[in-house]
Amino acid sequence: MYEEKLKKGIYILPSIFTCANMVCGVLSIIESINGNFTTAAWLIILAIAFDILDGRIARLTKTTSEFGIQLDSLSDLVSFGVAPSIMMYQLVFNSSGKIGIAISVLFVLCSGLRLAKFNVVAIRGIVCNSFVGLPVPAAAGLLMSFVLSYELFYVAPYKSLTFKTIPILMKNMPIFFEIMPIIMIILSLLEVSNIQYISFKKIKLSKPKSFRFFVLIILLILLIIIFPQNIIFILFSLYVFSGIFNIFMKYYAISKNKFNLKDKKNEN
Repeated sequence: MYEEKLKKGIYILPSIFTCANMVCGVLSIIESINGNFTTAAWLIILAIAFDILDGRIARLTKTTSEFGIQLDSLSDLVSFGVAPSIMMYQLVFNSSGKIGIAISVLFVLCSGLRLAKFNVVAIRGIVCNSFVGLPVPAAAGLLMSFVLSYELFYVAPYKSLTFKTIPILMKNMPIFFEIMPIIMIILSLLEVSNIQYISFKKIKLSKPKSFRFFVLIILLILLIIIFPQNIIFILFSLYVFSGIFNIFMKYYAISKNKFNLKDKKNEN
């Protein structure tokens, strides 16, 4: 953990990418309201790409500012909090009554709380090696990967997921509607938890890397291009479960140490 000086003012280049993130979020909301869920999901994935780029550009050009932090969080709330919540309500919870509304609102509230907590840390100029709580874009990305998985099971000529093709989704992926309420609740709680998740902010691509690392990046890009739905689902799933896995490993190590201490005491 180290301190980073924040500058005042508006820096155009990173702010453009941040605004592009927000625009994608608003367009996604509109598409969800119109029932074009596949388009809405891809817009959120594009917003995630812009969100990664704006932070990376701000750090590379040393233009991190208080304005940028606030704008970034507002954009994230729209694109990764409100937009996915509206989509899931339109797609899954529309007929669930008050329970569906409560789950959708919970996701937005937890996203807002997570972003507010992040802002407090960022404004203090503290850059951590890990995130505390599941990052909001990761939660949205996992939800979108479920939506995009429809393209793997579609029945011609209905390739896109819309209001008309919801019955096809219900037939081919019934588990989607059964587990989605649970998944959204879990993701909401993970966002406001104290579980640590890996931060990739300290990875500096401008520095020399090993040949294996370069090959791995190229291979990953090719896989995303060839099998976008599969790889997007795998990447976001692994990231979400990585924090939970670390908690289990931590408690396992603690319990193992306690067990070893007891054995030593018994031996003495």
